Amino acid sequence: MTDRLAVGPPGRRRAARAVRAIAAAVLPAALRRWLRAQQRRLGLHRAPVGSVNFGALRRVSPVSPVFGIERGLPIDRYYIERFVSGRAADVRGRVLEIGDARYTRKFGGDRVTRSEVLHLLDGDPDVTIVADLTRADHVPADAFDCIICTQTIQMIYEPRPAVAHLHRILRPGGVLLITAHGTSRIARREGVDPWGEYWRMTAQGMRRLLAERFPADRIEIATYGNVLAAVASLHGLAAEDLDRGELDYLDPDFEVLVAARAVKAT
Repeated sequence: MTDRLAVGPPGRRRAARAVRAIAAAVLPAALRRWLRAQQRRLGLHRAPVGSVNFGALRRVSPVSPVFGIERGLPIDRYYIERFVSGRAADVRGRVLEIGDARYTRKFGGDRVTRSEVLHLLDGDPDVTIVADLTRADHVPADAFDCIICTQTIQMIYEPRPAVAHLHRILRPGGVLLITAHGTSRIARREGVDPWGEYWRMTAQGMRRLLAERFPADRIEIATYGNVLAAVASLHGLAAEDLDRGELDYLDPDFEVLVAARAVKAT
């Protein structure tokens, strides 16, 4: 595709990944470390300076200014759907979703007995609870079997009280499914939007934030992305612009999306 960052034909990249996978399975760890050290010493792992062909991405403005919505499924939403679909069994009983009920509807099915939506602003007929998550004392405690909180925590200037309320309103044994931007363009600005965007999350930060309220052994962290997916996401390309192998390849040094499943103690 012309929109891809050209660092070699897709077939060659897939072949290189396959070779690396075989080497990881066959070669002893000590030998792999030695080979990597020799590559670094000789500069064999580097593309020569000036040799990278950026193609259609050699531009200072993004391909899409709206996360690729007009092109297809935004890359961060592709990863969110992977995360929630893999934990669809948790979407059950009385479910609260922040903002809208898209993932409750898509993944809950007949396991959901009651669907509710919390939003900061009133006016949407689907919203059943109007609340600021940092001051949500009027929301009853121990009320929900599952809370889906996607791409919200980075929009809250004080994330700690927000997590405290999410924990408080979960029933014992209830599950919080939460995601946040790792690498991303800015989505909201104070003075233009009803709220701003203040933070970028890492897997380490997410774990420590949740561990202030949830048992450490009941927190599962997942990250999604790689350098190609990060570049594509920043340019506003959609999931349809990459192939599944490129999207699903995980490089823990490039966290496009950070997600977590946290269970309240019983």
